[in-house]
Amino acid sequence: MAQTAAAWLAAIALMTPQTSTLPDFMTQYSADLGALNRLHTFPESPTRHKVLTDYFAQAEKNLATIPFNQLSPADRADWLLMQLELDEKRQEVQLSQTRLAEIQPLIPFLDDLSKFHDHRISRTLPQPEQFAAELAQLEKAVIQATQSISNEKTRLQFQEFHGQRAVAATNSARRALDNWYDHFAGYDPLFTWWCKKPVQQVDSALEKHRTALTEAYVKPAEDKITGDPVGREELVRALRREMIDYTPEELIAIAENEMKWVDKEFAKAAQELGLGDNWRAALEHVKTLHEKPGDQPKLIRELADEAIDYLEKHNLLTIPPLAKDVWRMDMMSPERQKVSPFFLGGETIIISFPTDEMTHEEKLMSLRSNNRYFAKATVHHELIPGHHMQFYMTSRYNTHRNGITGTPFWIEGWALYWEFLLYQRKFAATPEERVGFLFWRKHRCARIIFSLKYHLGQMTTDECVKMLTDVVGHEQSTAEGEVRRSFNGTYPPLYQAAYMLGALQLWEIRRELVLTGKIPEKEFHDQIMQLGNMPWAVIRKLLSREEIPQDLEPWKFYRGNVED
Repeated sequence: MAQTAAAWLAAIALMTPQTSTLPDFMTQYSADLGALNRLHTFPESPTRHKVLTDYFAQAEKNLATIPFNQLSPADRADWLLMQLELDEKRQEVQLSQTRLAEIQPLIPFLDDLSKFHDHRISRTLPQPEQFAAELAQLEKAVIQATQSISNEKTRLQFQEFHGQRAVAATNSARRALDNWYDHFAGYDPLFTWWCKKPVQQVDSALEKHRTALTEAYVKPAEDKITGDPVGREELVRALRREMIDYTPEELIAIAENEMKWVDKEFAKAAQELGLGDNWRAALEHVKTLHEKPGDQPKLIRELADEAIDYLEKHNLLTIPPLAKDVWRMDMMSPERQKVSPFFLGGETIIISFPTDEMTHEEKLMSLRSNNRYFAKATVHHELIPGHHMQFYMTSRYNTHRNGITGTPFWIEGWALYWEFLLYQRKFAATPEERVGFLFWRKHRCARIIFSLKYHLGQMTTDECVKMLTDVVGHEQSTAEGEVRRSFNGTYPPLYQAAYMLGALQLWEIRRELVLTGKIPEKEFHDQIMQLGNMPWAVIRKLLSREEIPQDLEPWKFYRGNVED
């Protein structure tokens, strides 16, 4: 018999962090949570939800016993970061339960199936005959659920994204059941004798159920872009977790204001190119200036070296010698380019460029979208001083924060901040180079607008694609790739908005501390890299050496356009 939830919770109590040293507390928490997630691999399992909820509650109680007022500034920051982490994780579990409850009539058998996963991880001996009987009952429950899908009342109750969610849960259930069966099959002859056929029948029923869900709710279309909007309430909650004191509507207005500035700069660049104020003509001109097939890696190397040389020449950032030597290049597959049509970065920069497997049209769009001036504006974003530099430093400084305090507003905000700063410092010297930078700046504005409006229910995925082609100037394929990437479940709802909003927060901190002479610019950048990945509101307090209160509030960071 599967181990009960009560037994699991008794085990969890032994793993709850008890130390009052914040770095140790965070390290142990991260290790414990990793162990629990590796054990409970069925995301929809009620047992997993219960275990994690109780674990986070106990960890929060232990955190509350640590005397905040007696802590150092760094430990106060860590205390707040742990509080944010625990609140976020608890909310994630609650949201998962809520979203499953919404589609429960489509997958009513899920709780019964999860018992097999619980038995798999309980380390108890199998009871084959009992399992066979339970599998037979499970098959009947799945068949009955499939039949109910054809009911008109049921069909009208749900929308396409509900159906997609149910399909994903059904696929997850099949994996969990396969994992349970494979663990015992062949090793226990009696188990296989009793359970082989019933498992096959349940799996067949689950496949038919998945097919019925797809036919009922998921409209067929080649390369269809799908998503699951979270709604305004969830966006507001996520913004509070990021310590951002703006509503989604206010953030959309900020993005629209930033886009107006971009349009003015675009017109200036177009005029320098002899194209009047036609930004589209300027963009079209730049798109034709791409490397020949096979030459893109050479360009990336040159652009990476150029950025590093500029940073060191102008004393903007301390760059460890090893960081300059260990980054690598990989080429992106055609299939992956459907989701990531541009570069991806870190220690490895993954280069998006045409391959011989693409159609002629696909090759041309990829060449145009990865031209040398778009690349100049993004290689440093992906490598140094951007993502590679970030990952290099966070793996060496304050490592107890890794995996706990992370936020895309720090990851993407820092990298985009450098696009702001380098543009202002005229690193983009020619009109073609400025057009490359401005295309990405406009793209970041659009990301805020279309991603928030999609999750607010104000835009469809097709309208998001159209915005990127008509307003930003994307190729059709890259627009589709960007929207698919935004809503395919890989990234949280605020991720696309985090680029520019994170950069704007850091830009305001720079105005407060660097432009007023309180911190030299290079020291400012170095300290941020050593502090690590956390909300900018916390970094602001640490850098300013202001007292960090236990009830630190979100802040208003926008003071108008960056360049004003």
